[in-house]
This record gives sequence, structure tokens and C-alpha cells, in this order.
Amino acid sequence: EPGAERDGHMRVVRSPWSGLGMRSLQLFSMAVTLEVSVGKTPVVTALNNTKVQLSCIFTTCMGFEDLVFTWYYNSTEMIYRGKIKNKASEPKIVYSDPRVQLIGTTTGKENNISISMFVDFSDAGKYTCHVRNPKEKGAEHNATITLRVVPEMVPVDNTLTLIILAVVGGVVGLLILILVIKKIVLLVLKRSQGKKKECLVSSSGVDNTENGLAGSRADRKAPPKA
Repeated sequence: EPGAERDGHMRVVRSPWSGLGMRSLQLFSMAVTLEVSVGKTPVVTALNNTKVQLSCIFTTCMGFEDLVFTWYYNSTEMIYRGKIKNKASEPKIVYSDPRVQLIGTTTGKENNISISMFVDFSDAGKYTCHVRNPKEKGAEHNATITLRVVPEMVPVDNTLTLIILAVVGGVVGLLILILVIKKIVLLVLKRSQGKKKECLVSSSGVDNTENGLAGSRADRKAPPKA
């Protein structure tokens, strides 16, 4: 039995459910953990001397209080820091680079803490969005987005796409043409068979009429028997 004494020593017996309980707690903690995302595209390309948006949102199942979020350039240089009291409050600026502007909001459906800024070639690099939520026992998470700054946008070569679309369109058009031809041929055959049936019926009717007339004449001309 758990807690039973043997030879003056306490013998501890572990329940087989203890491991399952620990795993359940781990899964629960994973389910409510903080998560930060910079979207489906981790690489952003911008023109030199233009304004660019760096997206970041965070999610938490337990809500948040006094949440702190920070944007870093190349993991070391802080360019923006904000603090959010709760879901009903907008972020307050703690620190901001003069060129950086917060364009997100946390009172809507998403907890959006995206930023925007004018960039030049020296701004190319990695930008990390870091979030810390004291309500989740100080849980922290971050996500990184890479910024590429180019002198001009290279036009996307859509030749392959156009070729594929042309081939697909040609195949679809050919199938439609085959179906139309098939339908026309079947319609012509159906009409031709109908005309043949009409001719057969009319010719058999004429034959029967002529046979009937010939028989009646023969009956009239037959001499009476003695």
C-alpha cells in the first residue's frame, strides 16, 4: 500500500496513473501556451526608400495582463517596445525608434502588434517580434521575419504559368469540341433512323393496299362455279 512502513522505512508506491497525469498536465500547458506568428511569408521584399509593413500577431488561450512586446533588429537592437494592460486596452509605447510606427491593435479579433517603417539598404536583416505574458507565468515566445531591400522590383516571369494555362485551356476546349461533335453525330443518326422507319412503314402500307386491291379484283372477275 502507498505510504506503508516496512522495517522502519517508508515505502512509496507510485501509482500507474501518475505518469499519465503528468503527461496530461504537459499537454494542457502546451494547449494554453503563448504563440507568436509573423504570417505565412517569413521573408518580405521592399523597395529602397519605401514604407514596409512587418506583421506580427500573438494568441493566448488564457488571456493576457500587462503583456510586453518588443521588436528587435538582428536580435540585439531594440526598435520598438510596447505594453498592453488587457484585452480592452490599446498598446502603450514604452520605447520607439523615430522611424517605427505601430499599426496593429489588440482590441479587435486578432492581437495585432505589427509595425511599419521607411527602409533603405541598411535596414535589411532579421526582425524579431518577442512577446512576454505575465498571466501565463511569464511565458515568452517570438517569431522572426527577414527583410530584403532591393533597388527595384524584378517582374515575375509568368511564362510557365501562361503555358500551363494555355495547355489546360486547349485540352478543355478539345474535350468540349469532341462532346459537341458526338452530340451532333448522335442527333443525325437518330434522325436518319427515324426517316428509315417512316419509309419502311409507308412502303409496307402501300404493299398491303395493293395486295388488297388486287385480291378484290380477282374475286370480282372469278367465274361462278357450275
